[in-house]
Amino acid sequence: MVKIQAQGKIITCDIGANLRQVLLKNNVDVHNGNASIINCRGIGTCGTCAVEIEGEVSQLQWREKSRLSLPPHSPNSQKRLSCQVKVLGDIKVTKYNGFWGQGSEIVWSPGKHRFCHRYMDD
Repeated sequence: MVKIQAQGKIITCDIGANLRQVLLKNNVDVHNGNASIINCRGIGTCGTCAVEIEGEVSQLQWREKSRLSLPPHSPNSQKRLSCQVKVLGDIKVTKYNGFWGQGSEIVWSPGKHRFCHRYMDD
């Protein structure tokens, strides 16, 4: 078992578990605003579940790399699509603002619940 720290919670899961599925199952929303309704449901095509991850996870694959190379994301960003990430070790997850999570303001971090009470859809 490995630990995920996100939104002030510590969650355990099996090695190789899908990050998006684990977070949603534990009531940690990986989407901002209307993206929780309008998203690809985990197939890696919309880019709305982008998060910043510290720790050991699976390598970037072609689908995720392709989506992260399109605006509003940037190929140089440190963000990952939670739906395409397999958890391989203990990790810390941070969510940023913006419809796609592409912003620079922290919405929630590993040790803190929500920072912003509003979600910006910029």
